[in-house]
Amino acid sequence: MTNSVLPAPLLKRRQASQTPLFAGNLPAILQRIYANRGITDSSELDLSLRGLLHFNQLVDCELAAERVAAAILAQRKICICGDYDADGATSVALLMSALAAMGAKSLMYLVPNRFADGYGLSPALVDHAAQQGAELLITVDNGISSHAGVERANQLGLEVIITDHHLPAATLPPAAAVVNPNRDDCQFASKSLAGVGVAFYLLLAIRSWFRQQHSEHPAAQIQIADYLDLVALGTVADVVALDFNNRILVQQGVQRIREGRCRPGIMALLQVAGRDPQGISATDLGFAVGPRINAAGRLDDIQMGIDCLLAADLQQAKMLALRLDELNRQRRQIEGDMQADAEQCLSRLQFGQDGLPPVLSLHDESFHQGVIGILAGRLKEQFYRPVMVFAPGDDGELKGSCRSVAGVHIRDLLAQVASIAPGVISRFGGHAMAAGLTVPKAAWSEFNAVLQTVAQDWVDDDQLARVLWSDGELNGNELSLESALALQTAGPFGQDFPAPTFDGEFRVLDQRWLKDVHLKLVLQPLQGGPSVDAIAFNVPKAPWQWQQQQQVHLVYRLDVNEFRGQKNPQLMIEYVL
Repeated sequence: MTNSVLPAPLLKRRQASQTPLFAGNLPAILQRIYANRGITDSSELDLSLRGLLHFNQLVDCELAAERVAAAILAQRKICICGDYDADGATSVALLMSALAAMGAKSLMYLVPNRFADGYGLSPALVDHAAQQGAELLITVDNGISSHAGVERANQLGLEVIITDHHLPAATLPPAAAVVNPNRDDCQFASKSLAGVGVAFYLLLAIRSWFRQQHSEHPAAQIQIADYLDLVALGTVADVVALDFNNRILVQQGVQRIREGRCRPGIMALLQVAGRDPQGISATDLGFAVGPRINAAGRLDDIQMGIDCLLAADLQQAKMLALRLDELNRQRRQIEGDMQADAEQCLSRLQFGQDGLPPVLSLHDESFHQGVIGILAGRLKEQFYRPVMVFAPGDDGELKGSCRSVAGVHIRDLLAQVASIAPGVISRFGGHAMAAGLTVPKAAWSEFNAVLQTVAQDWVDDDQLARVLWSDGELNGNELSLESALALQTAGPFGQDFPAPTFDGEFRVLDQRWLKDVHLKLVLQPLQGGPSVDAIAFNVPKAPWQWQQQQQVHLVYRLDVNEFRGQKNPQLMIEYVL
């Protein structure tokens, strides 16, 4: 099936809502980029740690810190209960490393297996922790929906502290403390903390408690900032909004990685991905490191990813990183096969004259549970509407993963479906843009019928309009190495703080194909100025057969191409209008 059922994308140019007041000699191109993203003052560009929100704004954070501190002093056995994605893995590695440095001598971690155990702190996982002698359970990146698991822990006399960032239900689990910025009664200004960010704030509160109560204890002396490489990785990999607080966490972590002050595991993962640690950006964490850790949880066991992050030296980390790289290659192959199957499935469906439904919901017996989230994301980008992809689960159930578009809160949409038709969804949870759910196989048809009925009311045409956002045109003088280098120093960019893109009209002076899939161009800006190189990666050959001197309108990013020691500006083509 082709995208002919979709309207052509709209090009919109970002505009600053008000005139910014930038001090100093900030390059004009960066002033424009930041103003277009709502930054109006130089103080908002100060990403030093002094700008972080205080942990005392997080409800229960100080209570949780007191409980963890007491466990460290009593040398009680602490079990970290994580999740099987990169956010969960970095959260586990963060607490395992930092709590050990704080003096905890009896530490362990448990992460449920995606295929055998399901999600979160289940009663079975609690039983296993109890059998291992755990006395205090700390959840990271999960737990907010684990009512049964917390109740089981309470029955066994195990204390539970929840740290999570997922949206809570109407009632909270009966844990000793629940640290989550998305609690209704929590006034913490950054609701977009990743799970690893919440865990980081817990560590700040623990250190503060020791400084007040036991100032000579090792926990009072620890440098929590030394672990920001893990926080940056988990934050970027979980694709949470990069608000000001998260940009501080990410920028500080990226800077430490560039300086070589990071876990051997992160260094090894960058090396196997072919990234130079000294020149990395937040984007490299999201596209090079995060997927390799996620591959372990998707296809095998996330423990391999955690062990890589906890590796004591580069040699050990490199061995694990190579295995994760191989799993990632397998993941890409499975994902490619599944996408082809999904498109064949879509081509067989009859959508009528109005085209695609507002929400795509697909199930195939051959789909792999570990990759359905990625497939949902790919299909969302291709067809630009919310997508739900289901794979076979256990006991007559279907496991689903959802990805949404701006303006359609997918978790709330699922809540509406569940309220209208109780029983068609066994479990669900997540965020505005991503969610997971379980549907009884026998209820599949009813689920889809109710889903589309709800979607008709929840999703309108404006939300399904694909928009290409541009920071405008660059004149010939701005298409320079100086501008490209300035953009490299900006950011960090990510979710809700997008990387700079531009658009403009060019004349094609020359074109050639690299490896038959990458198109290399030499372009002349119609506005005048010197010619500039451009490249489009992994594009189909047929639609790109341009004649020399042909005029084209491109959406692109301005980057630096380094070849044989020479640096030159290069346009990274995103779209041809």
